[in-house]
Amino acid sequence: MTARSVATPVVKTQRSRLRRVAPWVFWTLLAGLGSIIFVLPFIWMVSTAFKPRWEQLVMPPVWIPSRIEWTNFISPLQRQPVLRWYGNTLTLVVFNVFGALLSSSLVAFGFARLQFRGRNLLFIVLLATMMLPGQVTLIPTYYFFSRIHWTDSLRPLIVPAYFAAPFYVFLLRQFFMTISLEMDEAAELDGCSIFDIYWRVILPMSKAALGVVAISEFTWSWNDFFGPLIYVNTPIKFPIAAGLRLFQTRSDPQIGQTMAMTFLSILPLLVVFYSAQRYFIQGIVITGVKG
Repeated sequence: MTARSVATPVVKTQRSRLRRVAPWVFWTLLAGLGSIIFVLPFIWMVSTAFKPRWEQLVMPPVWIPSRIEWTNFISPLQRQPVLRWYGNTLTLVVFNVFGALLSSSLVAFGFARLQFRGRNLLFIVLLATMMLPGQVTLIPTYYFFSRIHWTDSLRPLIVPAYFAAPFYVFLLRQFFMTISLEMDEAAELDGCSIFDIYWRVILPMSKAALGVVAISEFTWSWNDFFGPLIYVNTPIKFPIAAGLRLFQTRSDPQIGQTMAMTFLSILPLLVVFYSAQRYFIQGIVITGVKG
């Protein structure tokens, strides 16, 4: 056997391995480049939050501050009711997450486990409401809340969460339908009522899907700017998303202070998402699989 005949299979093996590895390397580099592009604004925001004023808008940008400017974090707390805004935001988040979980899971349970006439038609009507953007119903909704004197308060931002969001109902219904009906029958034989089946059987087995709803509602309530802009007029009643706007409307806007408060406002979102990322992705995956 010649050296050439021995080298030929080795070369073919190396070429085959290169064909398998090359696409993976290409897509990895492409994803890494895209990640860098998307994360640059966040890096600039964090960097600007710690910069002295003379480095905030220079070109080319200064990515590493020459010194840490802690006044960007301290001064806003003394000039604006930032802590009160955080308190209002936490109030919104707690009540909205609880309301979304309770109302949406109850409605989804009815559509998934109960048999009644017109169930499918009602579910289609529910899904059809998702095609209506919030701007379409804004005027009648605002008129209703103004007539009952709920404007300039957080109630118009909290109460709707207790009337079941269509998307959450769809999400939970799809997951509830993956749970075997034999679980319901076994619970009925043990003397459980319909509510007991919902509370003691379905909900404990649906933690992943409920986690998706909780994280989504938490993110939406924390970042909501349009709702407070419409319904809340008094600055001290603003949540943090609307309160940050006041830093931009000043006659002498402080870019560093705005970035500092923005960084603090998204910090809870980052902590919640990365600490619950595994459950969030797991819930999204298993919710769309029926088996």
